[in-house]
Amino acid sequence: MARQQPSPWVHTAFLFCLLSLSGAIEIPMDLSQPPTITKQSVKDHIVDPRDNILIECEAKGNPAPSFHWTRNSRFFNIAKDPRVSMRRRSGTLVIDFRSGGRPEEYEGEYQCFARNKFGTALSNRIRLQVSKSPLWPKENLDPVVVQEGAPLTLQCNPPPGLPSPVIFWMSSSMEPITQDKRVSQGHNGDLYFSNVMLQDMQTDYSCNARFHFTHTIQQKNPFNLKVLTNHPYNDSSLRNHPDMYSARGVAERTPSFMYPQGTASSQMVLRGMDLLLECIASGVPTPDVAWYKKGGDLPSDKAKFENFNKALRITNVSEEDSGEYFCLASNKMGSIRHTISVRVKAAPYWLDEPKNLILAPGEDGRLVCRANGNPKPTVQWMVNGEPLQSAPPNPNREVAGDTIIFRDTQISSRAVYQCNTSNEHGYLLANAFVSVLDVPPRMLSPRNQLIRVILYNRTRLDCPFFGSPIPTLRWFKNGQGSNLDGGNYHVYENGSLEIKMIRKEDQGIYTCVATNILGKAENQVRLEVKDPTRIYRMPEDQVAKRGTTVQLECRVKHDPSLKLTVSWLKDDEPLYIGNRMKKEEDSLTIFGVAERDQGSYTCIASTELDQDLAKAYLTVLGRPERPRDLELTDLAERSVRLTWIPGDDNNSPITDYVVQFEEDQFQPGVWHDHSKFPGSVNSAVLQLSPYVNYQFRVIAINEVGSSHPSLPSERYRTSGAPPESNPSDVKGEGTRKNNMEITWTPMNATSAFGPNLRYIVKWRRRETRETWNNVTVWGSRYVVGQTPVYVPYEIRVQAENDFGTGPEPGTVIGYSGEDYPRAAPTDVKIRVLNSTAISLQWNRVYPDTVQGQLREYRAYYWRESSLLKSLWVSQKRQQASFPGDRLRGVVSRLFPYSNYKLEMVVVNGRGDGPRSETKAFTTPEGVPSAPRRFRVRQPNLETINLEWDHPEHPNGILTGYTLKYVAFNGTKVGKQIVENFSPNQTKFTMQRADPVSRYRFSLSARTQVGSGEAVTEESPAPPNEAYTNNQADIATQGWFIGLMCAVALLVLILLIVCFIKRSRGGKYPVREKKDVPLGPEDPKEEDGSFDYSDEDNKPLQGSQTSLDGTIKQQESDDSLVDYGEGGEGQFNEDGSFIGQYTVKKDKEETEGNESSEATSPVNAIYSLA
Repeated sequence: MARQQPSPWVHTAFLFCLLSLSGAIEIPMDLSQPPTITKQSVKDHIVDPRDNILIECEAKGNPAPSFHWTRNSRFFNIAKDPRVSMRRRSGTLVIDFRSGGRPEEYEGEYQCFARNKFGTALSNRIRLQVSKSPLWPKENLDPVVVQEGAPLTLQCNPPPGLPSPVIFWMSSSMEPITQDKRVSQGHNGDLYFSNVMLQDMQTDYSCNARFHFTHTIQQKNPFNLKVLTNHPYNDSSLRNHPDMYSARGVAERTPSFMYPQGTASSQMVLRGMDLLLECIASGVPTPDVAWYKKGGDLPSDKAKFENFNKALRITNVSEEDSGEYFCLASNKMGSIRHTISVRVKAAPYWLDEPKNLILAPGEDGRLVCRANGNPKPTVQWMVNGEPLQSAPPNPNREVAGDTIIFRDTQISSRAVYQCNTSNEHGYLLANAFVSVLDVPPRMLSPRNQLIRVILYNRTRLDCPFFGSPIPTLRWFKNGQGSNLDGGNYHVYENGSLEIKMIRKEDQGIYTCVATNILGKAENQVRLEVKDPTRIYRMPEDQVAKRGTTVQLECRVKHDPSLKLTVSWLKDDEPLYIGNRMKKEEDSLTIFGVAERDQGSYTCIASTELDQDLAKAYLTVLGRPERPRDLELTDLAERSVRLTWIPGDDNNSPITDYVVQFEEDQFQPGVWHDHSKFPGSVNSAVLQLSPYVNYQFRVIAINEVGSSHPSLPSERYRTSGAPPESNPSDVKGEGTRKNNMEITWTPMNATSAFGPNLRYIVKWRRRETRETWNNVTVWGSRYVVGQTPVYVPYEIRVQAENDFGTGPEPGTVIGYSGEDYPRAAPTDVKIRVLNSTAISLQWNRVYPDTVQGQLREYRAYYWRESSLLKSLWVSQKRQQASFPGDRLRGVVSRLFPYSNYKLEMVVVNGRGDGPRSETKAFTTPEGVPSAPRRFRVRQPNLETINLEWDHPEHPNGILTGYTLKYVAFNGTKVGKQIVENFSPNQTKFTMQRADPVSRYRFSLSARTQVGSGEAVTEESPAPPNEAYTNNQADIATQGWFIGLMCAVALLVLILLIVCFIKRSRGGKYPVREKKDVPLGPEDPKEEDGSFDYSDEDNKPLQGSQTSLDGTIKQQESDDSLVDYGEGGEGQFNEDGSFIGQYTVKKDKEETEGNESSEATSPVNAIYSLA
């Protein structure tokens, strides 16, 4: 992360950057003054011939000046040329060619004169030139014949244009010419070859000139190269060869300069311009160029290298840049150097430019015109456009070289003076008027400005004023008598007050007072000091994998009275917030980071007064780019060198390279891994197999993932050979009782070693040691028929191709096919271990009856019935396996209290043998399974109902159920209670000890053996819900019905009282019912009546009247609304009740002619009391 210095912020009104603080005071335009040139065209004015010509000249003055022009130092009569006009209230010339004419006829030197009765001001001498883009002369260019390795210059020689055209080289098909340190374009536009290579003739070369004003490009006829070489084949593999030139038979040679010629040259440059030094050298190998300055270092802040170090540019040249520079061109054969002597000249430049002089009658003053240059410029004074020598004599004026002194000036001294300073490289012309005025002080800016500034900044308060004589200006703060100057304050000549470092105590009202002998004027500025905007938690540099989420923080502290805006830049450009980004007040989140998100992110926190910046860099780790430019070298019979160029690692170092190959004979189009190499390697020797047509590709791997495979290399086929190995995984197994199938894993392309790969299969019986049977097979299996049942065979499989046979194979033992076993286990004995398990014991069968490989003894058993007569059972057969040659085993997971039957068999690879005699056994009684569907219900606060179903597996005769339960409330647990039930009971109602606690129940069934698995449940409702459920049942209770009847009777009494009280109120004429006059606050009606209520209708003490007229009690919150009877309602005029009771006064009732108090039953209760 990095905090950047904020760019300068422009403040309002009186706050400015520190520019020309001692600049001249301007005369207000409502006062008389000589002319001043405000706008003019550049000295060298080049125009487009297709447009009208515009020569600018604008001036101000009072009275407004008139204008006239000279052309080539002679009066230019605009009225005589219909094409020429002058803009209204301006001196700008417009030359119109819409009706014809040649712009070239108007080329020349123009000068503008602005005149009023107080003097004449002059513009610069403006040299008008028309842009030219001449056509390229047609020429037929012969092919350029050059020896490979020789230098070559292709000359451009563009037609002279105004301004000079931009030169660039392309082919005739408009493809740019690739330039490097060997081939590059010089500053003069020529194309230089330090040495020519054969590949340079693959294109042609055309020089192009682009003309600025006409926006046209002209193309020269192309050059064609014919390169003579000792190595006619353009082998691209030699381009990166470490010794490319000797590999192509090109003789190496020391450098020599193509431009400039010789060992020394000189160059002149004007001060303030750019100095461009160029050295282009030939040689084999291509030379490197380095630059030096004799007796010192190159100016690092202004010097930069261009054109592959062949050019040195020094910007904004000054006198100290003169001296001797030399370039050194070197290669391994030697070096050469060229010295360039640089002389810096200078057109005139100002040391002290004359400024307007404003004087009061009788005052003294002076105009100063000082300039420098190389050679030293001369100074010429003029007055109102005429040489000073030819002007009428003025006894109050004295000329002393570059200074004019005025003494005791009078009104008649007003004029415009010109200072012209020149040498052979240019000139400077300045106008400065002398104005004699008698004016009291005046302020030129709006009054009582509010200025807001940032704490600790340097600030300037401006107070533009005018007066003649020039007034003196003083500043005061908060009406204090001391003048502000010195210390933290500085007052400039133009009246501006600079506060070097703003502090909180600098806040206040500042007054500027301008005074001269004619009076004084003042203005005020109110200065407010604001806290700076600061990013106190800046975004940090981050490294993220592609696809992850990144958050960049930017937390800001700012002055709360200023509006804060937070924006983001990416790579110094405004950031577009797309749908993958989320900008929040103090952060920027990027979802699913991609490679394009990498870059610098700048948080800009800004107010209208200042800003703060913080920058962080986001590095995105991505999968590497694919390797490229695969090349096969060092071709050998069993090896090859593969070289590749690594792709971009996308910020995560490449850890490995995987080389894959593909062959087109056995599995065309299928790629296989060949080898793996470290990420630091880009060239490796690959070991190859005979008779494979290889093609390679490379995959790069980094921490993020794998690259896409590279493009495949060219193919390389190795020569054939006899196989060096035999197939693997050879097996002999019978698929039927009278055969044996011999199988193996076929050899792949890299182990075939030759064409027509085949296999020699041999077999014989193991015991008899008979002669070998053999057959040649092209596939990967062979079936031997008519074999005895399950006898061993010796097997061999050998590889063979057209080049010979493989090594002698090893012998593998296989077996012919198996048949079903002929015998069953005998003397099967069963012993009951417990209610769910038995043990078995049997006699093994004779080996010759197995007729194969003995896999296991297997017991088949099934549940015949349950000892519980009413219980249905499944008679599905189950099995238990006893692998190997065993004589005993255990069968478990049986059902208790059941009748079972069992049989045993022998199993080999073919299947089951005959079954043994069926045996029966009975399992004893066991413990039952858990009761089913255990339910806990809680109808009220007093009771809990339990229900359940019998166990799915009783496993015996049920003797009953055991219920255990315990009360708990949070972490408090009560004493456990045990209840026993009969086997037929499936319900139980429990009386709660208290309405708050919950209960945990555990229920299990019992047989004579013991209790079985328990099922556990808890009472379902927490106390607050239980209370709600209990309330829901209140409506069915008798005591509640009686209470409701009493409430209804009370309501009836209230209705009667309300009716009586309504009949006592009404409208009465004021003078009939009251003898006292109406007060000013009495609520009068339009018809002379008013509403009132009896004293009894006033609220009782201890109640409050709300804003909406509702009577509220302070002591009690109970109301009819709380009992579900509240709502909007009102009485009809006959006293009947509509709707439900309410304590809210309706707006219509309040505005009616009846008493609003009587409509509330609560008020009626108070009245009754």
